[in-house]
Amino acid sequence: MATESPRMLVLGAHPDDAEFHAGGLISLYRERGYAVKIISITNGGAGHHERSGEELIAIRAQEAAAVGQLIGADYEVWEYLDGGLQPTLEVRHRVIREIRTYAPDLVLTHRLNDYHPDHRAVGQLVQDASYLVTVPLVEPNTTPLRRDPVVAYMPDLFTKPNPLCPDIVVDITHYVEQIVAMLDCHRSQVYEWLPYNAGAIEQVPADDDEKRKWLASWFAQRAQAVADRFRSRLVEVFGEQLGSSVEFAEAYEISEYASGLDEAAKRRLFPCIT
Repeated sequence: MATESPRMLVLGAHPDDAEFHAGGLISLYRERGYAVKIISITNGGAGHHERSGEELIAIRAQEAAAVGQLIGADYEVWEYLDGGLQPTLEVRHRVIREIRTYAPDLVLTHRLNDYHPDHRAVGQLVQDASYLVTVPLVEPNTTPLRRDPVVAYMPDLFTKPNPLCPDIVVDITHYVEQIVAMLDCHRSQVYEWLPYNAGAIEQVPADDDEKRKWLASWFAQRAQAVADRFRSRLVEVFGEQLGSSVEFAEAYEISEYASGLDEAAKRRLFPCIT
């Protein structure tokens, strides 16, 4: 097993997916000085009720860049259509090239069991690319990897047809403030589109400080729901006393279609559980 610091690549469907679903693990990596790259495969141009698509694409690129600057990570927004992503050969080959070029040890992405077709498409793209990154005659202009990276599915609360089976659980309580700071960069989403879509736009305060507090409360509900859903796994990993007291958590399922995760790799890629 290599001894150098691990590298993380997050392949999400939209700007803010990585922060919302995996902000704790991202923050842990950056706190330790580990390299992180975040990619939104779509341009985010459909996520609003008032702004035009063209205007929104520019705004969301700026919001993503602000997150990258905040945490010191590369953040790319690709040009594929928000709400219209398909797991085509073109996009698959681009994902293969990206994984080969960046050479991550850990890739985070969406599960295929998800409400959003873009999320499902990204999960399919990563699954399809996982083995092929090692095949020389696929995308022969890039150097194939000798071993494909570990792929972990970001946490979700969906139960049908298959709920997430957590191989890794992370106590993110220490990182909630940082996650909220990242999400606060995505103002077009967390203070406009998402509350509107949820029928709660009138709950968003006008004052910026109050907005931030409202966002922290909103995110805490989600992070607490993850901890409660996977409480038995938290107890199993951290012990009865600590596992029962974890307030906010993330949970990850390791893809069986990519490299496996032995104990040495688990300690290296998820140092939060050592």
